[in-house]
Amino acid sequence: MDLKKTGRFLKELRKEKQLTQEQLSEILGVTNRSISRWENGVNMPDFDLVIEIANYFDISVEEFLDGERKDNMIDKKTEETLLKVSDYETTGKIKLLKRINLVFIASLIAFIVYAVIDFKGLASTGVYEDIASFSLGLVFGVLLFGTLMTSRYMTKIQAFKRRILFKNLKH
Repeated sequence: MDLKKTGRFLKELRKEKQLTQEQLSEILGVTNRSISRWENGVNMPDFDLVIEIANYFDISVEEFLDGERKDNMIDKKTEETLLKVSDYETTGKIKLLKRINLVFIASLIAFIVYAVIDFKGLASTGVYEDIASFSLGLVFGVLLFGTLMTSRYMTKIQAFKRRILFKNLKH
């Protein structure tokens, strides 16, 4: 798959509908920057958005991924499979976001516990010292986790997973 070719095709489709990047971003619920990055071939939209884009521009997913219109349309069974993959990916994202939210809530509670213990001057006495240390460790761990999740490293891992998925779909 050629990201630059797909990006040029997306730009062509957008211009055919006389849309600005901002207008398309509002339709898809993403940022202008995302549209720009896709059109410049820097990265690709998530798979569920690929299907939404293909539907919006009345093209097949295959045409979008190949970056060109085709005479033979994707068969219905393949399209259904791709929709199932998209649903699975979306369900996985929702589960992951719920788990991440729970971790951040636990971290916030741990920070509040630490702040109360420290404010009352109990952080250096017995059991309170252990609780304060645990709370601070949890907060630090979540900050580290958040940094990892928002870094380019995680983007590379996700891109690798997508390549494997597309490779398996082609075979």
